[in-house]
Amino acid sequence: MGTSLSQPFEIDKIASAPQAASPASRAPLDAPGAQTSPEQPPALRNCWSCRVLSGSGLIGAGCYVYWVARKPMKLGYPPGPGTVTQMVIGISIACWGVIILSDPKGKFHP
Repeated sequence: MGTSLSQPFEIDKIASAPQAASPASRAPLDAPGAQTSPEQPPALRNCWSCRVLSGSGLIGAGCYVYWVARKPMKLGYPPGPGTVTQMVIGISIACWGVIILSDPKGKFHP
C-alpha cells in the first residue's frame, strides 16, 4: 500500500526562476508593417475522432441529466422548478453534443 522510491529526491536540481530581462537587453518590437505568419486554425476543430468523442459524451451526459430529472415524475411526483431546470439543462447539454457532432467546419467553437 504505498510506493518505494529507488532514488531520494534531489532538491539541488530544482530550476530557479528566470531572471527578468533588463530594459537594454529586450528584443525590439516588430515593425507595424512587418510580415507575420498566418494564424493557423486549432487542430482540434478538424479532428473527427475528438468531435465524435466529445459530442457523444455531451449527448450521453445530457440524456442522463434529463433521465434523472424525469424519474420522479414517472413515480407520480409533480415537477417543481428545480426539476424543470434540470430537464432544460439536460436538453441543452445534449443539443450542444449534436452541434459538435454535426459542425463540419468548427463554426460554433470559439
